[in-house]
Amino acid sequence: MQQFTRRTMLSAAATLAAARTLGAQDPGPRVATLDWALLETLLAIGANVVAATELRQFRQVAVKPDVPDSVADLGLRGTPNFEVLRFARPDLILNSNFYAWADPLMSRIAPVESHSIYKPGESPYILAEQATLAIGERLQLPSANRMVEELAARLDRYKNLLAGGDGRPVLPINLGDARHYRVFGSDSMFGEVLRRVGLANAWTGATSYSAMAPMGIETLASMPEAWIVLIPPHPEDAFATLTESAFWKALPAVRENRVLTVGSINPYGALPAASRFADFLAEGFSRARNG
Repeated sequence: MQQFTRRTMLSAAATLAAARTLGAQDPGPRVATLDWALLETLLAIGANVVAATELRQFRQVAVKPDVPDSVADLGLRGTPNFEVLRFARPDLILNSNFYAWADPLMSRIAPVESHSIYKPGESPYILAEQATLAIGERLQLPSANRMVEELAARLDRYKNLLAGGDGRPVLPINLGDARHYRVFGSDSMFGEVLRRVGLANAWTGATSYSAMAPMGIETLASMPEAWIVLIPPHPEDAFATLTESAFWKALPAVRENRVLTVGSINPYGALPAASRFADFLAEGFSRARNG
């Protein structure tokens, strides 16, 4: 009887140890999303993402965070493939106001929770912080808190770093073609980052959901004092045609080497996009100052 009890205890201990090992390797709830801002947030905090939309384009536009090959591509954000979503077997679907029309359809597959980062009249940075913390709490991922705190501290460091600059405003734009561009206002994520690192946005006009487009390229001449920050993606032929034009070469910002071309960033991203833009700004202005 004693031998049986001991064997049972050893077996139970082994089972418990195995369960703990499996628990440590548990990737957490299976999560899907249609929204790119939520996708980059989920990836950045280490969530178990099983399905998302337009992954090939996301990899080209957002670039970071990396998307694991295991994530199923649901197709276009406007017309996602709900059969693929069903086969991905999500435990939770995160959505935003941009795709709220899909909530009733997706709720048949898994519970749907909404986190919106872009709302008229509200700060996308603050909404992104709130969404990140709420998602982190929902998925029990402490990395969400760390990301919020680390980015806030880094923006403060960049503010001190950039305080010694020339004080000129910054114009963040994205080319549509060689004759038009989209400009990002103070209510965009890029505009929020500029403010938080102590830089003024040269665009003070109206916006529509954080940006204004199309703007004629000739309007760049009305902001001669600004630094121009070119934010891809933009058509390569448009960039080549514009930068070879006499108009472009005559702009004060171009003549005085006040043009920064950064890496591609999701223009309607969340904290990962804000982080990427801030890093590019700090690197670009540091290079310009020391060059």
